[in-house]
Amino acid sequence: MTPTRFTPDTSALLLIDHQVGTMQLIKNIDRELAARQSIALAKMAQRLGLPVVITSSQEDRDQGPILPEIAALLPEAHDARIKRPGVVNAWAYSPFREAVVATGRRNLIMAGVTTDVCLIFPAIDAAREGFAVQAVMDASGSPSDLSEALARQRMQDAGVVLTATNTLMAEIADDWSTPTGQQLIELLFSDVFPALGAGITPPAR
Repeated sequence: MTPTRFTPDTSALLLIDHQVGTMQLIKNIDRELAARQSIALAKMAQRLGLPVVITSSQEDRDQGPILPEIAALLPEAHDARIKRPGVVNAWAYSPFREAVVATGRRNLIMAGVTTDVCLIFPAIDAAREGFAVQAVMDASGSPSDLSEALARQRMQDAGVVLTATNTLMAEIADDWSTPTGQQLIELLFSDVFPALGAGITPPAR
């Protein structure tokens, strides 16, 4: 299958295990950065009306609840989140896969914590089933540089495209002068790169 371009009309957002406890396992990048970028992805989905599937694992244990900022931004998706009892590969847990298929979208934007356990397996399996998968690496993270590097290599070998939040938003925007582009460039200035955006006024609508 030749994948179509990632646009608001062709894409869905999958947030995998962005839980208060699992976030503490991120060591290869700044965990606050990973949290901020995952929240920015949630804001993008909210603004553009993207279908969102959220999943969590064993919330009653050390993994804890989904980040409260994501829960507040996407209350319907959060209420409908797929609570896995302990299945590592979310794609292998049929309620999650069925929820993704039900979106009707073949372009999947994925982020997960950790990259080397929570993200790698559903990303690879979805790609093998013919979905176009982009894994957002600055909204994901691992306990070590080595485990992150190996997970990234395995995903790339399986056809998963690795990306960053700003690159993904630029691809979806396509043209900053459009209404979609205006919303996303404002999000880039305010949330993705707040230090860069300080003192810069985004283009007027």
